[in-house]
Amino acid sequence: MRLSELIKKCWGGLREVTGDDAYERYLEHWREHHALEGGKPPGRKAFFKQELERKWSGVRRCC
Repeated sequence: MRLSELIKKCWGGLREVTGDDAYERYLEHWREHHALEGGKPPGRKAFFKQELERKWSGVRRCC
């Protein structure tokens, strides 16, 4: 394996672990499951705003 290939693979793994590739993974999911319904997926900025709202809206505690 060449050094450049190793660097790309490590960089991709790091992006996956940190969640930095979330939008790209979402687009893959959207193409596979929702593209035939028509419309367009949200842009990167709108996607991350929706994810923040989904993650932090509402009460999330046990008591």
